[in-house]
Amino acid sequence: MRARRTRRTARLLAVAATAALCALGLPAPASAAGTPPPGANDWSCKPDSAHPQPVVLVNGTFKTSYENWLTLSPALADAGYCVFSFDYGDLATAPVADSAAELRDFVNAVLGATGARKADIVGHSQGGMMPRYYVKFLGGATKVDDLVGIVPSNHGTTHPLALVAGATLCPSCVDQTAGSDFLQQLNSAPEAPVGPDYTAIATEYDEVVLPYTSSFLDGPASYVTNVTLQDRCPLDLTEHDQAPKSPLVRQWVLNALGRGGPADPAFVPRCLSVG
Repeated sequence: MRARRTRRTARLLAVAATAALCALGLPAPASAAGTPPPGANDWSCKPDSAHPQPVVLVNGTFKTSYENWLTLSPALADAGYCVFSFDYGDLATAPVADSAAELRDFVNAVLGATGARKADIVGHSQGGMMPRYYVKFLGGATKVDDLVGIVPSNHGTTHPLALVAGATLCPSCVDQTAGSDFLQQLNSAPEAPVGPDYTAIATEYDEVVLPYTSSFLDGPASYVTNVTLQDRCPLDLTEHDQAPKSPLVRQWVLNALGRGGPADPAFVPRCLSVG
């Protein structure tokens, strides 16, 4: 009987966690934890003049880097970028500030290995929001050239199960609840400190970051671009968990990384992704 109750409790926790901030989709196998996705973590890679910043990929809550970036990592490597990724914060469930310190240390290691002065960061969900803490409070403003958030939880979520997950196994879910003490600190002016260029990519079909406009940042158009996928591709049905694997999102990421400043608001992608 105890074993049955234990299994039932575990299932309930998994449901709460899934419904909260990550919409797990197909979970990565346990063996993938600590395994970089294809194309990532070639520590001998040296950026060239066309791609002067290495790209650090930051996964979302409850995700491994391997599963989160299985599609985008090799695409960036094929485009000529030195790509790096890491797993952090117990599947990104640790307090966000603690995870940001891990990111700081990883970026320092990447810059040391590549000889680059700055890195670009591409993050999904929490991974698009958490680097802002690094930028704002941990010295990242001078070390990050582009910060591209894919459905980032910049202003948290009003999802009713976020606190449920947080009360059980996910401190970062509490941090990512709209109006949390953490987000009030993070979003105190300025939301987008001078230093990086910021691109926030959102989808109207986001079922995790609610409302989807919570992904957006306030800041000057010279270094902040907010993108809604359906503004250019109205038939696109990309949801939160699918976003890092979307061909449409990939086009916006490459646009942001490949130019001076954030993504071009006038960019017209090919509307290939329909969910």
